Amino acid sequence: MENIFKVHRDMPRQGPGDNESTRRALDLTGLSGKSLKVLDIGCGPGMQTVELAKSIEGRITALDFHKKYLEELSGSAEREGIGERIETLEGSMFELEKYFKREEFDLIWSEGAIYIMGFERGLKDVKPFLKSGGYLAVTEITWLEDNPPKEIREFWDTNYPQMGTVKSNEDIAIENGYEVIDTFILPENSWWENYYNPLKERCEFFKREEPTNSDLMEFIKETELEMELFKKYSSSYNYVFYVMKKSN
Repeated sequence: MENIFKVHRDMPRQGPGDNESTRRALDLTGLSGKSLKVLDIGCGPGMQTVELAKSIEGRITALDFHKKYLEELSGSAEREGIGERIETLEGSMFELEKYFKREEFDLIWSEGAIYIMGFERGLKDVKPFLKSGGYLAVTEITWLEDNPPKEIREFWDTNYPQMGTVKSNEDIAIENGYEVIDTFILPENSWWENYYNPLKERCEFFKREEPTNSDLMEFIKETELEMELFKKYSSSYNYVFYVMKKSN
């Protein structure tokens, strides 16, 4: 984890995404402009949190276990003049019951973080904290074809073996008491503009500054492999936005 935080520090996002996709997903809920109580799980430095706060009334609780990310989010929110609408909370997504009441939120959000819990467990664990008829919007890395090439299949079988297809994830949502409102694939620039391009710059920096740090160099090598594989196989997998409603 030390190398992850070191290389990923001071980046706009900790995973693929963009503000236009955040707004698109919010529009699918029909909640834009309404007064809401919102939870953003695994918010990271909070680009999407700030975008949500600009688009709705009400208050957002932004949860992450890494204090530095929350400090970055607070700074961004203050600069945008919406600091009073975002409350940061340092804590674990595995301990939601410690911080929140049941049926507390109109909307729960998680971009690029639900995989930490696992897609199915994540949907199960957050559901009690949604109001009846409340919405859940998450992005999840997803296979776009049933039989992807061997090289990329082996890579993700090692790194995230529970990765599913859009259909299998929709089935999981329905089985766990959600109505799937819609899904959409993130545009390819979501990976590069706010994530991979800044990450490449960070990798190059540390290759210059700490070339004898073997653990760090191994982490950077793995990171660069991931970027190359996406360039090669982006038609086989992507992050998908899943917008869901808690069934009554």
